[in-house]
Amino acid sequence: MSEILVQREGALVVLTLNRPERLNALVVSLARELERSIGALTEDPSARCLVLRGAGGNFCAGGDVKEFRAQQPGAAPLYIRELTLYFHSVVATLRRLRVPVLASVSGVAAGGGFSLAAACDLVIAAESARFAIAYANIGLPPDGGLTALLPRRIGYGRALELALLSPVLSAAEAERIGLVNRVVADAELERETMALARRLAQGPTEAFGQAKRLLLRSLDLERQMEEERAAISACARTQDFAAGLDALLSKRPPHFEGR
Repeated sequence: MSEILVQREGALVVLTLNRPERLNALVVSLARELERSIGALTEDPSARCLVLRGAGGNFCAGGDVKEFRAQQPGAAPLYIRELTLYFHSVVATLRRLRVPVLASVSGVAAGGGFSLAAACDLVIAAESARFAIAYANIGLPPDGGLTALLPRRIGYGRALELALLSPVLSAAEAERIGLVNRVVADAELERETMALARRLAQGPTEAFGQAKRLLLRSLDLERQMEEERAAISACARTQDFAAGLDALLSKRPPHFEGR
């Protein structure tokens, strides 16, 4: 079964993360397939808008912690480093695409899923959607370009607060602080998403692309993602990461010792 579903409606492309049994959590194979699917759009002049969403009622729960635990002893940092290689390529390509990218968020957007939503140009969310950075809960710093993108969306102070405390935000709270552009009733999410996407797909694509390019020039996003990749790989070697991972999978609060 494909982990990325591709649908086409004229100039509109919809990519759906398709691991619903794991809340569309990120693994190397999914990130690699998503990289290929998004990369194909860079060579497709007929595509004029991209929608990114998740199957089964959730957007993306971040990195698959069960997959982290399944690695041989000491191999989790290498696995995370490989995962971020593809994941960061996805984020960089999303930002470089000349077409508008719309995240349609239902259910959970946590960890890497939070980063993926923040990397999209616009975010539309169902009222019941929930957002959490969550990396600190397992002793890791953010990745997916979040340390570059989030402060520019919501400000440095609030971004740092979310990174350190990992609160769970409602869709309304996420809209209030500027992470989400629009909140709609759960039953209206698909209709409102497609209506907005069709509007974008009918817009001045070249002008949209130039606007994205100019705004992106104010970021050193790809250098920042290399810093993130090094940082998250280093933290994956710590005792706190092992403790956080064990606590999450055991459904109990973590006990960190700062090592």
